[in-house]
Amino acid sequence: MTFPPPKTLVAFSVTNCICHDQRVLKMAGTVSSLNCDITIIGRKRGDCCNNDTVPFRTKRFRMIFKRGFLFYKFFNIRLFIYLLLHKFDLLVANDLDTLLPNFLVSKLKGLPLVYDSHEYFTGVPEIQNRPFVKWVWQSIEKMIFPHLKYVMTVCDSIAAQYDAEYGIRPVTIRNCSGKSDHIQPYPREKLGINKGHLLIILQGTGINIDRGGEELIEAVRHTENISLLVVGSGDVLANLKDIVNTYNLIDRIKFISTAPWEAMMRYTKSADAGVCLDKDTNINYRFSLPNKIFDYISAGIPMIASNLPETGKILREYECGIVIQEVTPIKISNALLELKNNPLKRAELKRNAVAAAEKLNWEIESEKVKELYNKILICG
Repeated sequence: MTFPPPKTLVAFSVTNCICHDQRVLKMAGTVSSLNCDITIIGRKRGDCCNNDTVPFRTKRFRMIFKRGFLFYKFFNIRLFIYLLLHKFDLLVANDLDTLLPNFLVSKLKGLPLVYDSHEYFTGVPEIQNRPFVKWVWQSIEKMIFPHLKYVMTVCDSIAAQYDAEYGIRPVTIRNCSGKSDHIQPYPREKLGINKGHLLIILQGTGINIDRGGEELIEAVRHTENISLLVVGSGDVLANLKDIVNTYNLIDRIKFISTAPWEAMMRYTKSADAGVCLDKDTNINYRFSLPNKIFDYISAGIPMIASNLPETGKILREYECGIVIQEVTPIKISNALLELKNNPLKRAELKRNAVAAAEKLNWEIESEKVKELYNKILICG
């Protein structure tokens, strides 16, 4: 009698909410198909964690501190202890804020380590005016990165940046969305959208500073027959809601809490177009290739996006949206009017988005993940 080979025990570590980190969930799903047993380690955050629908084993730490230095300090200590005391064959650190404990345990136990950099972490805007905090993260990265064997990231621009700094070029695994043909949009009437309005969506879990939310609301305010859905979470959400209330725009701009991917895609598929308005205010945003770009493509809707290297390249190559040169209310308003008043162009951009979805999807992109992990599982 022959027995199947034992599964490789893999630990994914992340500080985000496990329920809504689509890259981690997609990566875990792909790696699990390679005869791997997955545990995702994160934090307990939000009501979604009480009704877990994540299809993998999870370990969530309850944290007294929710953010800042003390959160990261105690999360990393707890992660180090957990990884040290539990059996795993392969460690996966998602972003710099989980790398140190994974690296230390990988050295102590002689385990292979994969580093998945979801962004250019030391360039995020939240730490640019905090020199000590930035120095700490840069020091951790400079200490560890040259010793990493398996590194991946989300786009070629960030990969090139790491190559220039450390002489190590990560494998680019774009955060493409899965195919969504089976997902049906919400009816407009159920969403309370005014009849005849062009419906725009801004979605994601990173609706933060310098990502164009304020300018978008101002543009919608001054452009007739436009409605907006803001679906997700982020640092500026409270401020955006205050602006909407101040100008009494609640009949045209609606906020919807973070939802699982398939539920969020129902909102996205209800829209006529999506927006991605990151500004070139820091190196992380300059090189970003946001998840929402691929969600819009998967939903088959055109988009309006700022002229950053990675997003601009996608829109121009696949001709699936309008690139604006500046993130200002007037530029956004002009693009909205172009979509609204030119239904033939809107239909063409939509067709191109549908065609792009046949090439830019996780089913294709994940083949590169399998290739990398097969190499690791064979070579160690």
